[in-house]
Amino acid sequence: MFDVLVVGGGINGVGIARDAAGRGLKVALCEQHDLAAHTSSASSKLIHGGLRYLEHRAFGMVRKALAERQVLMRLAPHLVHPLPFVLPHEPHLRPAWMIRLGLMVYDRLAPRGDTLPRSRRVPLRGTALGAPLRDSVTRGFLYADAQVADARLVVLNALDAHERGACIWTRTTCLQAWREPSGWCVDLRDERGQLHSVQARMLVNATGPWASRFTEDISLSRSTPLRLVQGSHIVVPALHDHGHAYLLQQPDGRIVFVVPFEDRFSLIGTTDVDFDEDPARVRIDPAQRDYLCAAVNRSFRRQIGADDVLWSFSGVRPLLDDAHAAASAVTRDYRLDLDVEGAPLLNVLGGKLTTFRRLAEEAVDLLVHEAGSNAPAWTAEGPVLPGGDLGTPAQVRHWLATRWPWLPAPLAARWARSYGSRAARILGNAESLEALGMHFGADLHEAEVEYLYLHEWVRHVDDLLWRRTLLGLSLDAVQQHDVAQWLAARVARDPTPAPRFDVPGPTTRSTP
Repeated sequence: MFDVLVVGGGINGVGIARDAAGRGLKVALCEQHDLAAHTSSASSKLIHGGLRYLEHRAFGMVRKALAERQVLMRLAPHLVHPLPFVLPHEPHLRPAWMIRLGLMVYDRLAPRGDTLPRSRRVPLRGTALGAPLRDSVTRGFLYADAQVADARLVVLNALDAHERGACIWTRTTCLQAWREPSGWCVDLRDERGQLHSVQARMLVNATGPWASRFTEDISLSRSTPLRLVQGSHIVVPALHDHGHAYLLQQPDGRIVFVVPFEDRFSLIGTTDVDFDEDPARVRIDPAQRDYLCAAVNRSFRRQIGADDVLWSFSGVRPLLDDAHAAASAVTRDYRLDLDVEGAPLLNVLGGKLTTFRRLAEEAVDLLVHEAGSNAPAWTAEGPVLPGGDLGTPAQVRHWLATRWPWLPAPLAARWARSYGSRAARILGNAESLEALGMHFGADLHEAEVEYLYLHEWVRHVDDLLWRRTLLGLSLDAVQQHDVAQWLAARVARDPTPAPRFDVPGPTTRSTP
């Protein structure tokens, strides 16, 4: 019997699995699709306090998020890195004193010892930061937050949980669950269509936008309504050639980010639209695309339209329904609902990417209490996530260039910010670029695909191109087809062992 079964492989689910496994609990996690297949790979790719939430007086949530920003930069220095923001001043939208006051509060809410620079006012006309903007924008403000590859953050937490003894079952659907005197009985269907029954003392509902439906499906009367809000993003060719992001104020009171993305692109988002359909089928619509294009066109010299959009994605955020009329004003905080009317069920409701570790810590505090354990929290000060032991991408690049001087600089840079020290596991004993096997294009080689297949639960080409990497932006249709064919042949030729559905023995996390 497992101590904990987590249902849901988004950021909250894997964070809880990692924390619980690190406290000595026997943990399993099932995800109906791929890790980070939905909301957790559809964010703005930011680790931030949420400057705009200060207008809604969410000071506690912002303080918590800013503290977590610092923690995550330490836990994954190769993945979470500082990102400076330019906030152009639009006097007809918010007066300068209001923005300056908000930024001062934002700075003050950051924890002691925060390493990011404080905000300041800057001229924009005639400067590199102002060059992409219309002539009417003459001044603005600088502040700092951080950027992250969101789907990779999910995978690294899952990988760490797995190396601490947790079972991670992707493409495994929870069909039904029911309480018995000794705990939960759960029926699962794996990717091969085979049925499995597992037992767990405690169940965690971390299904995100499906959280309310999950409690209904297992016939529990206690269900908290969530407000489902669609957030969409578009990707266009880079709108500027420096490393700063822009925060653009909008006439409707919202803000839109323009973020440097994968070296050659700009990521623009997000929208806030109420959503009442199947979260697995969410797609951007023309109205949201046009809204984001118009947001850029109000401030930037270069005008964009539908033809400039290279990629778009949408996610459904499961927000606590706090009766705000505007979707953008609904709280991004979270709630943990522990049902102990029988075997414990923990419902995870709401939340945001930045605060996932804190949410997981609070969740596992509840679980270990129910388990009769006194295992202390550990993730805030504990070991870094897999690959983070060598530090920042620049430090990893230096290490790669020293040990594998034949590695092309662009490939080393991408691996440094994606895998950190784990890039060594892709390289193995290779002594030349040719030893990495087939080259698919865009610096993707067979050795990397093999690594992702064996160690990061990649089974479908979309897992690889749009979540583990973002090479779908760089590979053309023929190249993507070649990757898909290679991966399908790899599965057919030498499938990985079927996942274990029994309780594993004790393990320890392996070294990088």
